[in-house]
Amino acid sequence: MLAADLRALRKSRGLTLAEIALKLGRSVGWVSQVERGLSTPSIGDLRAFAELFGVPISLFFAHEAPLEAERGVIVRSGRRRTLGTSDSGLVEELLSPDLGGSFEMLRSIFAPGAELAEPATRPTEEAGYVVSGRFDIEIDGTWHSLNEGDSFRFDHKPFRWRNPGTAPAVVIWVVAPPVY
Repeated sequence: MLAADLRALRKSRGLTLAEIALKLGRSVGWVSQVERGLSTPSIGDLRAFAELFGVPISLFFAHEAPLEAERGVIVRSGRRRTLGTSDSGLVEELLSPDLGGSFEMLRSIFAPGAELAEPATRPTEEAGYVVSGRFDIEIDGTWHSLNEGDSFRFDHKPFRWRNPGTAPAVVIWVVAPPVY
């Protein structure tokens, strides 16, 4: 699973094996072996990959499926990979089994008062569904106030968000292609 995730992250950022190798100070062969699951990176290597891709290192510590038949297909609720911390105001759980598909699905929990202060723009199409709470999202300069049951979608547009409520806002978020 780690190998496929590293390959998906590299491809989603449009980087070659040679570019990754240069940035990590490793050989192209080593990076290729890691992406094919033939070599296992050290914790230091995983930190370097996380920094390079701008993702938390926790992403690389997967909870394996208990049954072989479920690997890469099913993610049980108690076995999700968690990204972020409550200190940041946003905790995300990867609902997708891995990052190898054409999209990723996340369960995002926004703490009351949390916000993304500066707009972000990603080379992605994104959609979300508000499961609970209040959630405001600014898409391409326009703010939208959403409540439980509301949804949104945008494509390659700057966005930012905030939780104006007093309870956590839970949003199911879909991103294509995967960016984590």
